[in-house]
Amino acid sequence: MRYLAFDLGAESGRAIVGALKDGRLTLEEIYRFPNEPVRVPDGLHWDVLRLFHEMKEGLRRAAARYGKALKSMAVDTWGVDFALLGEKDILLGNPYHYRDRRTEGVMEEAFKVVPKEEIFAQTGIQFLPFNSLYQLLACRQQQPALLGQAQTMLMIPDLFNFFFTGVKAGEFTNATTTQMYNPRAGTWAVDLLTRLDLPVHILPDVHPPATVLAPVLPRVAGETGAAEITVIVPGSHDTASAVAAVPATGTDYMYISCGTWSLVGTEVKEPVIDEQTLQLNFTNEGGVGGTFRLLKNVTGLWLVQECRRTWARRGETLSYSDLTAMAVEAQPLPAVVDPDHPAFLSPENMPEAIRAYCRETGQPVPETKGEIVRCALESLALKYRWVLERLEAIVGKRLAVVHMVGGGTQNELLCRFTANATGRPVVAGPVEATAAGNLLVQAMAMGEINNLDEGREIVRRSFSLKTYEPENQGAWDEKYAKFIELVS
Repeated sequence: MRYLAFDLGAESGRAIVGALKDGRLTLEEIYRFPNEPVRVPDGLHWDVLRLFHEMKEGLRRAAARYGKALKSMAVDTWGVDFALLGEKDILLGNPYHYRDRRTEGVMEEAFKVVPKEEIFAQTGIQFLPFNSLYQLLACRQQQPALLGQAQTMLMIPDLFNFFFTGVKAGEFTNATTTQMYNPRAGTWAVDLLTRLDLPVHILPDVHPPATVLAPVLPRVAGETGAAEITVIVPGSHDTASAVAAVPATGTDYMYISCGTWSLVGTEVKEPVIDEQTLQLNFTNEGGVGGTFRLLKNVTGLWLVQECRRTWARRGETLSYSDLTAMAVEAQPLPAVVDPDHPAFLSPENMPEAIRAYCRETGQPVPETKGEIVRCALESLALKYRWVLERLEAIVGKRLAVVHMVGGGTQNELLCRFTANATGRPVVAGPVEATAAGNLLVQAMAMGEINNLDEGREIVRRSFSLKTYEPENQGAWDEKYAKFIELVS
């Protein structure tokens, strides 16, 4: 049997076919396409119709290559963003991008109606201005007529599932990212939503990962030649799929799913919703197999990506390998930044934003491209240590190893910096953790794998992993002391 994973990230989407043979998972990228947000007068949007067109092309290529051996497909994407469907299931506009500015100040307005502590008690989710809860409140405030037309709200992967199958359904891991779901009750947070005067009737039923949803619609089958393929619900939040493929044994580890964002956390059996996690702004997102991801969202390689984009606009086309090589050659400066400072959320010029932060905090200012990139990567590694220390305090045990998965593991400098900063061995890989987790959950749904532990054993057998040991602890402790001053 062959399985097809659609893995959509902030920069691109991929169609990847997987198969299990002799206890190993093989991956084959069939199709890749860009995912560029579009800015129009009312804000920043995702072009979901173009993305669906590209996904059908990926399905067509997979079906042409594997025919009836292609048994299922599943979609994972980022979290928090959603689409609204109106009468007769008409799409009410392209969904907004989480970096759109329409939610500025909305979170603080919500606290005047329902205190922050009560929102956290009901949802266990960290407070970020772009959470679905505040996006929906922004819609109610700024576009009440649009919200009045809405009959269904679907998260982005749920929207694509609807396009493929005609079935409107939610999925557990992505629903938990909204700050509108009560993980203890296992239902939407109806009390919270009612007090905030938000419609509850638009929310779909929520299904767990490994649910068999439906076959593709006849018209989709006709367009793509995928006549017998079934759509599976994976861990549709991409981090849930990535964590499902963390090649860990036991529970004493921290994971970093590293890409545009870094999701830094550990796996727990029950959500940890208490005063400590509230004050630290940690989050409890749903995982595969009834688990929860106790984690912190950290701005990841976004800083480097935006620097690269800024330099490209000036006609300097540089690969990520080029930038990493420049960072290796650059002298380490005693300057660090907090990657999660609001100044770095969506600046027009990221290199200048980094320089300005260092200037305003009385630090040496990085000038060359290598110095800027090195500053960003070192700061990111230090933020990982900050999260690690607080995770250990919450769970009450030492997390002896760090597992890094995702595209960011290709940056060996970041992996080395992370080992040095945390004082823990870093096991890097697999690069394609999200797609691997998506495919493994499909195999669970189709009966080829029994549980998550078996899937992780398959990951350990299937992919090359690299371990980085910590070095030069004294110098990194000094950097960390400076970092703590800044984030305090």
